[in-house]
Amino acid sequence: MSEQNLEALRSQIDELNLEILRLINERAEVVNEIGKIKEKQGVNRYDPLRERHMLNLLKEHNKGPLNQMTVDYIFKQIFKTALKQLEADKKKELLVSRKKKSEDTVIEINGEKIGSGTPTFVFGPCSVESYDQVAKVAASIQSKGLKLIRGGAYKPRTSPYDFQGLGLEGLKILKQISKEYGLAVVTEIVTPAHIEEALDYIDVIQIGARNMQNFELLKAVGATNKPVLLKRGLAATIDEFIHAAEYIMSKGNENIMLCERGIRTYEKATRNTLDISAVPILKQETHLPVFVDVTHSTGRRDLLLPCAKAAIAIGADGVMAEVHPDPSVALSDSQQQMDIPQFDAFYEEIQKFMKQYEFKA
Repeated sequence: MSEQNLEALRSQIDELNLEILRLINERAEVVNEIGKIKEKQGVNRYDPLRERHMLNLLKEHNKGPLNQMTVDYIFKQIFKTALKQLEADKKKELLVSRKKKSEDTVIEINGEKIGSGTPTFVFGPCSVESYDQVAKVAASIQSKGLKLIRGGAYKPRTSPYDFQGLGLEGLKILKQISKEYGLAVVTEIVTPAHIEEALDYIDVIQIGARNMQNFELLKAVGATNKPVLLKRGLAATIDEFIHAAEYIMSKGNENIMLCERGIRTYEKATRNTLDISAVPILKQETHLPVFVDVTHSTGRRDLLLPCAKAAIAIGADGVMAEVHPDPSVALSDSQQQMDIPQFDAFYEEIQKFMKQYEFKA
């Protein structure tokens, strides 16, 4: 008789479990509808006062045998799970999300198909200092059959007394170099006010690490038709990085390239800490091409080659590094730029490495 009672009670538990499951899912659907309404209203999805009201209501009606602490814990987990589900659903809706677009975005710049499976290389000086300086680097880049050059005309610096770039004059030098050497220009824009004057001189707008969450700038470049290279912020999470790209794409510009350039940690052996794992995560979470800037992430010439190899091996769509004819007299970041012979040796080693993986430079 007791065996029959046990089976009956177990059956009752199974039915209750299924009913709880049905109610939890039904509750999740209602929460989702509330979330949609709040989103349209621009209201925060999480409301602590509302949560307290629900817990008080449960306390008022709790007749046991569960004590109130246990009831609060169970329902707080239910509330938390619902919020997490809302966030997950929202992430699926992001324009940059891999779930929104399954195939890789490929961006063609000056004959380079970035994101097509073959790594793209972007080299050039940290700052544009003179025509001769940039021309020497451009000649070396051109001789390797490469198609892009980087160089800063506007330089946001930690100290207001450091070299801030040549501005419009720097853009004119880059444009002249572009015409003479057949190279597409990648350069940083630091304020929305500079965009209009810069568009005629450049091919790719770079958003630097310090401006990753300059939302007005992100929206402004999103309204252009120029490809954008977006660098990860100094202390930005991957989620924040992805949402920064979403700002750009939400304004209509789909030609976005992400760039991991190291994050700030307690480690002092390198300028920043290269988060190499960000590459596959970004490739999984988004459909955008992903670069690795080995210069700013390490700040050390002796680490550029191994980190570039690591970036390629882990699936990066491109590598960035800085080159200067004479780094010892560079007006910015002199300790981390390669000179021309070092650049030649670096690129030769990269080509050998890529042949092992059947990549073509």
